[in-house]
Amino acid sequence: MCWHDRHRWLIRRLLALVLGVLLITGLDAVVRAEENTNPQNAAQPAGTQPAQPLTPSPAEKQIEAMPIPEQILGPPRRLAPGVLITIPPDVQVDETHNRQDIVELVAADPQLDWAKGVDFRREVYCLEFQFKLPRLIQVDLPQPSGKLQRKTIWYLVYKVTNRGGALRPVPEEDGTYRVDTVDVPVRFIPIFYLEAETSSGMKRYPDRVIPLAKQPIQMREDPNINFYDSTQVSTRELAVGQSMWGVATWEDVDPSIDKFSILVVGLSNAYRWQDPPGAYKPGDPIGQGRRFERKTLRLNFWRPGDEFILREDTIRFGQPGTVDYAWIYR
Repeated sequence: MCWHDRHRWLIRRLLALVLGVLLITGLDAVVRAEENTNPQNAAQPAGTQPAQPLTPSPAEKQIEAMPIPEQILGPPRRLAPGVLITIPPDVQVDETHNRQDIVELVAADPQLDWAKGVDFRREVYCLEFQFKLPRLIQVDLPQPSGKLQRKTIWYLVYKVTNRGGALRPVPEEDGTYRVDTVDVPVRFIPIFYLEAETSSGMKRYPDRVIPLAKQPIQMREDPNINFYDSTQVSTRELAVGQSMWGVATWEDVDPSIDKFSILVVGLSNAYRWQDPPGAYKPGDPIGQGRRFERKTLRLNFWRPGDEFILREDTIRFGQPGTVDYAWIYR
């Protein structure tokens, strides 16, 4: 090897060595940066606590909820992925306040400026709602004649979970408010409606407690879970991280419906109200004409078919041309 070739070879070796050192240094810096941004993976000095992220990721939030012990009679069935559809909690900052006139005072004295545009504040929560697609079951029910009649019962198996994360307005010294995230126990007092547009107009079916349907539904869905009806669900308070199974049932549903919605009231305590102009007059009872609306979850379903062949396997979540679900006020 001549002197020039040896010189070029040494230069290439030196450059390779320098690039290797730079690469190792860069990788070490990346690792250290990741450790600094993820305290759980980094060694912590004695006596210090790792910093917590301000906003947990969805994966961190989805911790397995603890069911109410009285409901679990044995090892529950393992559900296939996608069988239980999840509607995440929906809590908005603007739901913690609204600005309204106190119409009872303004109607009595229009000069009371302090009664105009009053800022009302409140704590707001929302539960997670999971459900199976609506199903049908045949049950023999007693009639006024004393005889039993076989009826088709529509039902919805669901699970509610308190994930925490309620919003609470807190007054500041300067008269403004900040909104804190807090964890509070919640009592779920449900109201279920099944609504459908038919040839004779809109039909609305309220959830009915049907004791004779409860056992057949439990044996079909999971014998090891005591599914609560709407009256039983409302007797328990859900702590943060706790869940509850329930079932809503409907009777005498029009078999001709193909598009229907299930409305769930009680998942959130958010509400709003309106005082229509002129609805309240001096001397009227307090709240005369006032209209309240509660935050409601609307689930849309589609059942292509006819009234002569009722098949639950044709029920699908969502409807053509509209959203699968929506939070509405009504």
